[in-house]
Amino acid sequence: MITAKDIMTTSLITLSPGMEIVAAAKILMDNHINGAPVVDEKGDLVGILSRDDLITQQKKLPLPSYFVVLDALIPLHSSRQVEKELEKIAATTVEHAMTPDPVSVRLDTPVEDIATIMVEKKIHTIPVLDDEGSLVGIIGKEDILRTILPRPGAD
Repeated sequence: MITAKDIMTTSLITLSPGMEIVAAAKILMDNHINGAPVVDEKGDLVGILSRDDLITQQKKLPLPSYFVVLDALIPLHSSRQVEKELEKIAATTVEHAMTPDPVSVRLDTPVEDIATIMVEKKIHTIPVLDDEGSLVGIIGKEDILRTILPRPGAD
């Protein structure tokens, strides 16, 4: 069984909560990655910043409290949800644009479960934590796709 530890990337590019959005966007673009974990000064995972979060910052929030995605109306069900959307639009630092408390997996999580989480939660990047809860890797959709490709030398 293939697990997170078999496919994760361990050379991590991380962001800090106080980093400016422009600098974070440049890091994502320069490294051709969809997202990066956000860690505090102790190295604890506090969020994840994705390209989607950066795009959210550029959108307009129509009134009443809904927004349009691909010609579909998406309701914002609570004033807190509207407030969160407004915070992301006005963000100047990673802390205000990131998704806090991101979905994560453990080293022994099977790749099938990781793929299911990505599809169900509509996420592209998942941090991998060890048994102590420390960030040890990250998995993107490309890592999942590599598991279905034939390995060199395999018949």
